[in-house]
Amino acid sequence: MFDTFKLEMIDLPETTLRVRHGGAGPPVLLLHGHPRTHTTWYRVAPLLAESFTVICPDLRGFGMSAKPDPDDDHASSKRAKARDCVALMEKLGFEHFSIAGHDRGCYTAFRTAMDHPDRVQKFAALDGVPILDALERCDAQFASRWWHWFFYAQVDKAERAILADPERWYGGHTEAMGEENYQDFCAATRDPSVVRGMLGDYRAGLRVDPLHDQEDRRLGRKIQCPVHVLWSRRDDLEELYGDVLSIWRPWVKGDLTGTGIDSGHHMAEEAPDLLAAELSRFFDSSAEDL
Repeated sequence: MFDTFKLEMIDLPETTLRVRHGGAGPPVLLLHGHPRTHTTWYRVAPLLAESFTVICPDLRGFGMSAKPDPDDDHASSKRAKARDCVALMEKLGFEHFSIAGHDRGCYTAFRTAMDHPDRVQKFAALDGVPILDALERCDAQFASRWWHWFFYAQVDKAERAILADPERWYGGHTEAMGEENYQDFCAATRDPSVVRGMLGDYRAGLRVDPLHDQEDRRLGRKIQCPVHVLWSRRDDLEELYGDVLSIWRPWVKGDLTGTGIDSGHHMAEEAPDLLAAELSRFFDSSAEDL
């Protein structure tokens, strides 16, 4: 897994991240979602590394990266994690970079592009819409399908439920995920500190992150770089929102493109070739259009 990639713990001003990086060429930062770690990219990253320098961290609070104070929502906010992204890329020698985020990683990637427009050259949003839009459009259908957003925000109750039987709660199996990726996932989802760190991301998502989105909207801030949105056709974004790109349009100043991928939710594991091709084409600076 991740042949020729380097794995290390990297100290940053606010935290320490476990990071896998390799390849050569323009830098691309890949952010995983919940309840995965960076190893979810194990089939996509080597394909991208043929043309790009690929950096895959465990987000703050996830996997083997350092865990924030569980009582400090700001320490788990996407704004804090966006600062980690910029600091990490600086540490690796990159002032400018492209970024892709899946699921919860999509929200951190969004905040990185929004807060640091001078750093992010392109942004790929995978299986997500901005948190504020998701909450504003919350109805019975959303609540019945994404009920976990609200359950995970309940202090102590969610941790107790998950840690009582992580395997039944999170599922996953070797055949779909690959042996090493599955083992890394199991180690994370059975560790109480990781479960608390992952749930902190959801609590910040209800308490802090929407306030940052509201401020951006009030001030008319928009993402300055090109944005490419990808969603899993066998997941539920289209059912919830219809035209997914219409949700993103008010947030993007310039080029906005996107398409669905024939996959379930964990597209990096289920459709790695399709996903790598889409990302490679989008991040290729020599491509005139998609």
